Amino acid sequence: MRFKNKVAIITGAGSGIGRATAIKLAREGAKIVVADISETHGESVKEEILALNESAIFVKTDIASESDLHHLVHQSLHFYKRIDVVVNNAAIMTFCPVIDVKLDDWDRVIHTNLRSVFLMTKLTLPHINGGAIVNLSSVHAHETTPNNSPYAASKGGVEAFTRAISLEIKPDKVRVNCVAPGAVNTPMLWNNPNIKSGREKIQGRVAEPDEVAAAIVFLASDEASNIHGTSLIVDGGRLAIL
Repeated sequence: MRFKNKVAIITGAGSGIGRATAIKLAREGAKIVVADISETHGESVKEEILALNESAIFVKTDIASESDLHHLVHQSLHFYKRIDVVVNNAAIMTFCPVIDVKLDDWDRVIHTNLRSVFLMTKLTLPHINGGAIVNLSSVHAHETTPNNSPYAASKGGVEAFTRAISLEIKPDKVRVNCVAPGAVNTPMLWNNPNIKSGREKIQGRVAEPDEVAAAIVFLASDEASNIHGTSLIVDGGRLAIL
Protein backbone atom coordinates (compact mmCIF):
# COMPACT_ATOMS: atom_id res chain seq x y z
CA MET A 1 0.00 0.00 0.00
CA ARG A 2 1.68 3.18 -1.26
CA PHE A 3 0.04 5.50 1.28
CA LYS A 4 -0.21 3.33 4.37
CA ASN A 5 -0.50 5.50 7.52
CA LYS A 6 -0.32 8.70 5.45
CA VAL A 7 -2.97 11.41 5.78
CA ALA A 8 -4.55 13.01 2.74
CA ILE A 9 -6.85 16.04 2.60
CA ILE A 10 -9.05 16.23 -0.50
CA THR A 11 -11.22 19.27 -1.14
CA GLY A 12 -14.41 18.77 -3.09
CA ALA A 13 -14.27 15.13 -2.09
CA GLY A 14 -18.03 14.68 -2.00
CA SER A 15 -18.42 13.95 -5.71
CA GLY A 16 -16.69 13.62 -9.06
CA ILE A 17 -12.91 13.65 -9.24
CA GLY A 18 -12.57 14.41 -5.52
CA ARG A 19 -14.64 11.41 -4.50
CA ALA A 20 -12.76 9.11 -6.87
CA THR A 21 -9.42 10.38 -5.54
CA ALA A 22 -10.48 9.90 -1.92
CA ILE A 23 -11.55 6.31 -2.60
CA LYS A 24 -8.35 5.49 -4.52
CA LEU A 25 -6.11 6.93 -1.82
CA ALA A 26 -8.08 5.07 0.87
CA ARG A 27 -7.67 1.79 -1.02
CA GLU A 28 -3.91 2.53 -0.98
CA GLY A 29 -3.98 2.82 2.81
CA ALA A 30 -4.30 6.59 3.31
CA LYS A 31 -6.31 8.14 6.10
CA ILE A 32 -8.69 10.53 4.37
CA VAL A 33 -9.97 13.96 5.31
CA VAL A 34 -13.08 14.44 3.18
CA ALA A 35 -13.65 18.17 2.72
CA ASP A 36 -16.82 19.28 0.95
CA ILE A 37 -19.43 22.00 1.15
CA SER A 38 -22.20 19.37 1.04
CA GLU A 39 -22.67 17.52 4.30
CA THR A 40 -24.78 14.86 2.58
CA HIS A 41 -22.19 14.10 -0.09
CA GLY A 42 -19.23 14.37 2.25
CA GLU A 43 -20.68 12.04 4.86
CA SER A 44 -21.57 9.57 2.11
CA VAL A 45 -17.97 9.40 0.89
CA LYS A 46 -16.71 9.06 4.46
CA GLU A 47 -19.03 6.08 4.97
CA GLU A 48 -17.81 4.51 1.70
CA ILE A 49 -14.25 4.70 2.98
CA LEU A 50 -15.15 3.34 6.40
CA ALA A 51 -16.87 0.41 4.64
CA LEU A 52 -13.46 -0.39 3.12
CA ASN A 53 -12.12 -0.70 6.68
CA GLU A 54 -10.03 2.40 6.12
CA SER A 55 -10.01 5.61 8.15
CA ALA A 56 -11.81 8.83 7.21
CA ILE A 57 -13.31 11.95 8.70
CA PHE A 58 -15.57 14.53 7.10
CA VAL A 59 -15.07 18.27 7.60
CA LYS A 60 -17.74 20.50 6.10
CA THR A 61 -15.81 23.17 4.20
CA ASP A 62 -16.56 26.11 1.95
CA ILE A 63 -13.12 26.56 0.46
CA ALA A 64 -13.91 30.16 -0.46
CA SER A 65 -13.97 30.86 3.30
CA GLU A 66 -10.62 31.50 4.98
CA SER A 67 -12.01 30.52 8.38
CA ASP A 68 -13.32 27.23 6.97
CA LEU A 69 -9.87 26.39 5.61
CA HIS A 70 -8.24 27.12 8.97
CA HIS A 71 -10.84 24.84 10.55
CA LEU A 72 -10.18 22.11 7.97
CA VAL A 73 -6.44 22.07 8.66
CA HIS A 74 -6.98 22.26 12.42
CA GLN A 75 -9.39 19.30 12.37
CA SER A 76 -7.05 17.26 10.19
CA LEU A 77 -4.19 17.76 12.64
CA HIS A 78 -6.46 17.22 15.64
CA PHE A 79 -7.64 13.81 14.41
CA TYR A 80 -4.56 12.50 12.60
CA LYS A 81 -1.61 14.53 13.99
CA ARG A 82 -0.03 14.84 10.53
CA ILE A 83 -0.61 15.83 6.90
CA ASP A 84 1.13 14.11 4.00
CA VAL A 85 -0.94 14.81 0.89
CA VAL A 86 -3.16 17.72 -0.10
CA VAL A 87 -5.37 17.55 -3.20
CA ASN A 88 -6.82 20.95 -4.05
CA ASN A 89 -9.69 19.76 -6.20
CA ALA A 90 -12.86 21.76 -5.46
CA ALA A 91 -13.82 24.38 -8.05
CA ILE A 92 -16.75 26.23 -9.55
CA MET A 93 -17.53 27.76 -12.95
CA THR A 94 -19.59 30.61 -14.34
CA PHE A 95 -21.04 30.71 -17.85
CA CYS A 96 -21.37 34.34 -18.83
CA PRO A 97 -19.81 36.87 -21.25
CA VAL A 98 -17.17 38.93 -19.44
CA ILE A 99 -19.15 42.15 -19.89
CA ASP A 100 -21.99 40.59 -17.88
CA VAL A 101 -19.90 38.97 -15.15
CA LYS A 102 -20.76 40.45 -11.77
CA LEU A 103 -17.90 41.32 -9.45
CA ASP A 104 -19.30 39.05 -6.75
CA ASP A 105 -19.34 36.12 -9.20
CA TRP A 106 -15.77 36.87 -10.33
CA ASP A 107 -14.59 37.02 -6.72
CA ARG A 108 -16.40 33.80 -5.81
CA VAL A 109 -14.71 31.89 -8.65
CA ILE A 110 -11.26 33.31 -7.87
CA HIS A 111 -11.64 32.74 -4.13
CA THR A 112 -12.86 29.17 -4.65
CA ASN A 113 -10.53 28.08 -7.42
CA LEU A 114 -7.33 30.05 -6.82
CA ARG A 115 -7.20 31.77 -3.43
CA SER A 116 -8.11 28.48 -1.73
CA VAL A 117 -5.08 26.81 -3.35
CA PHE A 118 -2.83 29.57 -1.99
CA LEU A 119 -4.35 29.33 1.49
CA MET A 120 -4.27 25.53 1.65
CA THR A 121 -0.63 25.59 0.57
CA LYS A 122 0.27 28.26 3.12
CA LEU A 123 -1.58 26.47 5.94
CA THR A 124 -0.39 22.93 5.26
CA LEU A 125 3.22 23.39 4.11
CA PRO A 126 4.62 23.66 7.65
CA HIS A 127 3.12 20.26 8.48
CA ILE A 128 4.15 18.25 5.40
CA ASN A 129 7.50 16.51 5.29
CA GLY A 130 8.20 14.27 2.33
CA GLY A 131 4.67 14.56 0.94
CA ALA A 132 2.91 16.13 -2.00
CA ILE A 133 0.42 18.80 -3.01
CA VAL A 134 -1.58 18.15 -6.17
CA ASN A 135 -3.59 21.04 -7.57
CA LEU A 136 -6.40 20.57 -10.06
CA SER A 137 -5.99 22.79 -13.05
CA SER A 138 -7.81 22.40 -16.39
CA VAL A 139 -7.23 22.48 -20.13
CA HIS A 140 -8.94 25.87 -19.84
CA ALA A 141 -5.65 27.17 -18.38
CA HIS A 142 -4.19 26.67 -21.87
CA GLU A 143 -7.06 26.94 -24.36
CA THR A 144 -10.63 27.82 -23.50
CA THR A 145 -14.12 28.44 -24.83
CA PRO A 146 -16.28 31.58 -24.77
CA ASN A 147 -17.99 32.79 -21.59
CA ASN A 148 -15.55 31.07 -19.21
CA SER A 149 -13.16 33.92 -18.42
CA PRO A 150 -13.26 33.72 -14.57
CA TYR A 151 -12.71 29.95 -14.64
CA ALA A 152 -9.94 30.12 -17.26
CA ALA A 153 -8.20 32.91 -15.34
CA SER A 154 -8.41 30.98 -12.07
CA LYS A 155 -6.98 27.81 -13.58
CA GLY A 156 -4.20 29.69 -15.35
CA GLY A 157 -3.40 31.19 -11.97
CA VAL A 158 -3.31 27.75 -10.34
CA GLU A 159 -0.69 26.57 -12.84
CA ALA A 160 1.42 29.73 -12.50
CA PHE A 161 1.19 29.56 -8.69
CA THR A 162 2.24 25.91 -8.74
CA ARG A 163 5.30 26.66 -10.87
CA ALA A 164 6.23 29.63 -8.69
CA ILE A 165 6.06 27.85 -5.34
CA SER A 166 7.97 24.86 -6.71
CA LEU A 167 10.96 27.23 -6.81
CA GLU A 168 10.53 27.94 -3.09
CA ILE A 169 10.02 24.37 -1.87
CA LYS A 170 12.61 21.62 -2.04
CA PRO A 171 11.04 18.53 -3.60
CA ASP A 172 12.38 16.25 -0.89
CA LYS A 173 10.14 18.16 1.55
CA VAL A 174 7.03 18.72 -0.56
CA ARG A 175 6.49 18.11 -4.25
CA VAL A 176 3.82 20.29 -5.85
CA ASN A 177 2.23 19.65 -9.23
CA CYS A 178 -0.96 20.10 -11.23
CA VAL A 179 -3.31 17.76 -13.02
CA ALA A 180 -5.18 19.41 -15.89
CA PRO A 181 -8.27 17.43 -16.93
CA GLY A 182 -10.40 17.98 -19.99
CA ALA A 183 -14.04 16.96 -20.13
CA VAL A 184 -14.87 14.65 -17.21
CA ASN A 185 -18.12 12.86 -16.42
CA THR A 186 -18.96 14.99 -13.38
CA PRO A 187 -21.82 17.28 -12.31
CA MET A 188 -19.73 20.31 -13.31
CA LEU A 189 -19.67 19.17 -16.93
CA TRP A 190 -23.33 18.25 -17.22
CA ASN A 191 -24.51 21.36 -15.33
CA ASN A 192 -22.87 23.57 -17.94
CA PRO A 193 -25.86 25.37 -19.54
CA ASN A 194 -24.07 25.46 -22.89
CA ILE A 195 -23.74 21.67 -22.83
CA LYS A 196 -27.34 21.24 -21.69
CA SER A 197 -28.68 23.43 -24.48
CA GLY A 198 -26.50 21.86 -27.15
CA ARG A 199 -24.82 25.18 -28.00
CA GLU A 200 -21.48 23.63 -27.07
CA LYS A 201 -20.59 20.19 -28.35
CA ILE A 202 -18.13 18.12 -26.35
CA GLN A 203 -15.10 17.49 -28.50
CA GLY A 204 -12.78 14.66 -27.56
CA ARG A 205 -13.31 11.85 -25.13
CA VAL A 206 -15.16 12.34 -21.85
CA ALA A 207 -13.09 10.82 -19.05
CA GLU A 208 -14.41 9.04 -15.99
CA PRO A 209 -13.42 10.54 -12.62
CA ASP A 210 -11.37 7.41 -11.79
CA GLU A 211 -9.11 8.08 -14.77
CA VAL A 212 -8.21 11.55 -13.53
CA ALA A 213 -7.92 10.28 -9.95
CA ALA A 214 -5.33 7.75 -11.11
CA ALA A 215 -3.11 10.59 -12.32
CA ILE A 216 -3.59 12.52 -9.07
CA VAL A 217 -2.69 9.48 -6.97
CA PHE A 218 0.39 8.85 -9.10
CA LEU A 219 1.65 12.43 -8.64
CA ALA A 220 1.03 12.16 -4.90
CA SER A 221 2.99 8.91 -4.65
CA ASP A 222 6.71 8.26 -4.26
CA GLU A 223 6.70 6.88 -7.80
CA ALA A 224 6.55 10.50 -8.96
CA SER A 225 9.54 11.50 -6.82
CA ASN A 226 11.24 13.38 -9.68
CA ILE A 227 8.15 15.32 -10.82
CA HIS A 228 7.93 18.80 -9.32
CA GLY A 229 6.44 22.10 -10.48
CA THR A 230 4.71 20.90 -13.60
CA SER A 231 1.28 20.09 -15.03
CA LEU A 232 0.14 16.69 -16.21
CA ILE A 233 -2.56 17.06 -18.86
CA VAL A 234 -5.15 14.27 -18.61
CA ASP A 235 -7.65 15.22 -21.26
CA GLY A 236 -8.08 12.44 -23.81
CA GLY A 237 -6.69 14.74 -26.48
CA ARG A 238 -9.15 17.61 -25.82
CA LEU A 239 -6.46 20.30 -25.64
CA ALA A 240 -5.27 19.44 -29.14
CA ILE A 241 -8.84 19.95 -30.41
CA LEU A 242 -9.31 23.25 -28.55
